[in-house]
Amino acid sequence: MVRMSVLADCLKTITNAEKRGKRQVLIRPSSKVIVKFLLCMQQHGYIGEFEIVDDHRSQKIVVELNGRLNKCGVISPRFDVPVNEVEKWIVNLLPSRQFGHIVLSTTYGIMTHEEAKRKKTGGKVLGFFY
Repeated sequence: MVRMSVLADCLKTITNAEKRGKRQVLIRPSSKVIVKFLLCMQQHGYIGEFEIVDDHRSQKIVVELNGRLNKCGVISPRFDVPVNEVEKWIVNLLPSRQFGHIVLSTTYGIMTHEEAKRKKTGGKVLGFFY
């Protein structure tokens, strides 16, 4: 089977492991985008620590799960989201306004929609988690 999206594969693996009640999950292959996405999730407390294991190929990541994640997914294709349309995406993707995050790829790096609002920048939507 050909891997179309490494990020989609990673998020689906995490969601499935979380549903099964696992404590940790192995993700391979690794990429910069996956690491930044996981950092966003970690900052908001949805996952625990994660470590990158170098196997002299495409690295692996071992993620500690803490049971707080309900769902995470990727948005494909990566639609353009101007600053004034972020609210529309929040309504469409997240279950409520109080929790959940949309991850955007902006000119200032990969960040959640709240950070992008603070910096008054738009970007391309990568995915979401709640």
